[in-house]
Amino acid sequence: MRLALVSLVLLLATGVAANPDDDASAPGQPAAVTAESHFNQGQALARQSDWAGAEQAYREATRVRPAFPEAWNGLGHALRKRGKFEESVKAYQEALRLRPQYPQALEYLGEAYVRMGRLAEAREVLARLRPLDPKEADELAQAIAQAAQR
Repeated sequence: MRLALVSLVLLLATGVAANPDDDASAPGQPAAVTAESHFNQGQALARQSDWAGAEQAYREATRVRPAFPEAWNGLGHALRKRGKFEESVKAYQEALRLRPQYPQALEYLGEAYVRMGRLAEAREVLARLRPLDPKEADELAQAIAQAAQR
Protein backbone atom coordinates (compact mmCIF):
# COMPACT_ATOMS: atom_id res chain seq x y z
CA MET A 1 0.00 0.00 0.00
CA ARG A 2 2.76 2.41 0.96
CA LEU A 3 4.71 1.61 -2.22
CA ALA A 4 1.60 2.27 -4.33
CA LEU A 5 1.09 5.63 -2.63
CA VAL A 6 4.73 6.62 -3.18
CA SER A 7 4.48 5.55 -6.84
CA LEU A 8 1.34 7.63 -7.31
CA VAL A 9 2.99 10.68 -5.76
CA LEU A 10 6.01 10.27 -8.05
CA LEU A 11 3.80 9.89 -11.12
CA LEU A 12 1.90 13.03 -10.27
CA ALA A 13 5.05 14.97 -9.43
CA THR A 14 6.70 14.10 -12.75
CA GLY A 15 3.59 14.78 -14.79
CA VAL A 16 3.40 11.25 -16.18
CA ALA A 17 -0.23 11.04 -15.11
CA ALA A 18 -1.07 14.41 -16.61
CA ASN A 19 -4.35 14.83 -18.42
CA PRO A 20 -3.76 14.28 -22.15
CA ASP A 21 -6.37 16.95 -22.89
CA ASP A 22 -4.28 19.63 -21.18
CA ASP A 23 -2.98 22.20 -23.62
CA ALA A 24 0.44 22.58 -21.97
CA SER A 25 3.66 21.56 -23.71
CA ALA A 26 5.51 18.35 -23.08
CA PRO A 27 8.42 18.59 -20.64
CA GLY A 28 11.60 19.85 -22.29
CA GLN A 29 9.74 21.66 -25.07
CA PRO A 30 9.12 25.40 -25.29
CA ALA A 31 6.01 26.56 -23.48
CA ALA A 32 2.99 26.28 -25.72
CA VAL A 33 0.54 29.08 -25.99
CA THR A 34 -2.43 27.91 -23.98
CA ALA A 35 -6.12 28.35 -24.65
CA GLU A 36 -6.20 30.66 -21.64
CA SER A 37 -3.47 32.88 -23.08
CA HIS A 38 -5.42 33.18 -26.35
CA PHE A 39 -8.57 33.91 -24.35
CA ASN A 40 -6.79 36.59 -22.29
CA GLN A 41 -5.46 38.14 -25.49
CA GLY A 42 -9.02 38.17 -26.87
CA GLN A 43 -10.26 39.86 -23.71
CA ALA A 44 -7.56 42.54 -23.96
CA LEU A 45 -8.31 43.17 -27.64
CA ALA A 46 -12.04 43.34 -26.94
CA ARG A 47 -11.41 45.99 -24.26
CA GLN A 48 -9.69 48.00 -27.00
CA SER A 49 -12.62 47.36 -29.38
CA ASP A 50 -10.29 45.47 -31.73
CA TRP A 51 -13.03 43.04 -32.71
CA ALA A 52 -11.14 41.45 -35.61
CA GLY A 53 -8.15 40.74 -33.37
CA ALA A 54 -10.41 39.51 -30.57
CA GLU A 55 -12.21 37.20 -33.00
CA GLN A 56 -8.91 35.69 -34.10
CA ALA A 57 -7.69 35.19 -30.52
CA TYR A 58 -10.96 33.61 -29.38
CA ARG A 59 -11.01 31.32 -32.43
CA GLU A 60 -7.53 30.15 -31.52
CA ALA A 61 -8.59 29.55 -27.91
CA THR A 62 -11.50 27.38 -29.09
CA ARG A 63 -9.20 25.53 -31.48
CA VAL A 64 -6.73 24.74 -28.71
CA ARG A 65 -9.47 23.79 -26.24
CA PRO A 66 -12.88 23.20 -27.85
CA ALA A 67 -14.61 22.70 -24.48
CA PHE A 68 -14.02 26.31 -23.34
CA PRO A 69 -17.42 28.03 -22.98
CA GLU A 70 -15.94 31.42 -22.07
CA ALA A 71 -13.91 31.44 -25.28
CA TRP A 72 -16.98 30.51 -27.35
CA ASN A 73 -18.91 33.31 -25.66
CA GLY A 74 -16.08 35.78 -26.33
CA LEU A 75 -15.97 34.64 -29.95
CA GLY A 76 -19.71 35.19 -30.25
CA HIS A 77 -19.37 38.67 -28.78
CA ALA A 78 -16.56 39.63 -31.18
CA LEU A 79 -18.51 38.24 -34.14
CA ARG A 80 -21.66 40.11 -33.11
CA LYS A 81 -19.69 43.35 -32.79
CA ARG A 82 -18.41 42.75 -36.34
CA GLY A 83 -21.96 42.27 -37.65
CA LYS A 84 -21.50 38.52 -38.21
CA PHE A 85 -24.74 37.65 -36.47
CA GLU A 86 -25.33 34.11 -37.81
CA GLU A 87 -21.81 33.08 -36.81
CA SER A 88 -22.20 34.75 -33.42
CA VAL A 89 -25.39 32.78 -32.76
CA LYS A 90 -23.52 29.52 -33.47
CA ALA A 91 -20.72 30.51 -31.09
CA TYR A 92 -23.18 31.40 -28.30
CA GLN A 93 -25.04 28.14 -28.88
CA GLU A 94 -21.78 26.22 -28.47
CA ALA A 95 -21.02 28.10 -25.24
CA LEU A 96 -24.50 27.18 -24.01
CA ARG A 97 -24.13 23.55 -25.10
CA LEU A 98 -21.04 23.41 -22.90
CA ARG A 99 -22.62 25.38 -20.05
CA PRO A 100 -26.44 25.54 -20.35
CA GLN A 101 -26.87 27.91 -17.40
CA TYR A 102 -24.46 30.60 -18.69
CA PRO A 103 -26.19 33.97 -18.14
CA GLN A 104 -23.79 36.11 -20.18
CA ALA A 105 -24.00 33.79 -23.19
CA LEU A 106 -27.78 33.79 -22.94
CA GLU A 107 -27.92 37.57 -22.75
CA TYR A 108 -25.55 37.98 -25.71
CA LEU A 109 -27.49 35.37 -27.71
CA GLY A 110 -30.67 37.31 -27.03
CA GLU A 111 -29.00 40.54 -28.16
CA ALA A 112 -27.88 38.86 -31.39
CA TYR A 113 -31.43 37.70 -32.05
CA VAL A 114 -32.69 41.24 -31.43
CA ARG A 115 -30.17 42.65 -33.91
CA MET A 116 -31.30 40.03 -36.44
CA GLY A 117 -34.97 40.91 -35.92
CA ARG A 118 -35.69 37.44 -34.51
CA LEU A 119 -37.69 38.71 -31.55
CA ALA A 120 -39.58 35.47 -30.84
CA GLU A 121 -36.25 33.69 -30.34
CA ALA A 122 -34.97 36.60 -28.25
CA ARG A 123 -38.03 36.23 -26.00
CA GLU A 124 -37.34 32.49 -25.60
CA VAL A 125 -33.80 33.33 -24.51
CA LEU A 126 -35.18 35.98 -22.14
CA ALA A 127 -37.34 33.34 -20.44
CA ARG A 128 -34.25 31.19 -19.84
CA LEU A 129 -32.19 34.16 -18.65
CA ARG A 130 -34.66 35.73 -16.22
CA PRO A 131 -34.21 33.22 -13.34
CA LEU A 132 -30.42 33.23 -13.75
CA ASP A 133 -29.71 36.97 -13.90
CA PRO A 134 -32.67 39.34 -13.47
CA LYS A 135 -30.56 42.45 -14.18
CA GLU A 136 -29.27 41.14 -17.51
CA ALA A 137 -32.78 39.89 -18.27
CA ASP A 138 -34.18 43.38 -17.73
CA GLU A 139 -31.62 44.82 -20.17
CA LEU A 140 -32.52 42.20 -22.77
CA ALA A 141 -36.24 42.80 -22.21
CA GLN A 142 -35.68 46.51 -22.81
CA ALA A 143 -33.79 45.80 -26.05
CA ILE A 144 -36.60 43.51 -27.22
CA ALA A 145 -39.23 46.15 -26.39
CA GLN A 146 -37.31 48.85 -28.27
CA ALA A 147 -36.87 46.60 -31.31
CA ALA A 148 -40.58 45.71 -31.28
CA GLN A 149 -41.48 49.41 -31.52
CA ARG A 150 -39.43 49.95 -34.69
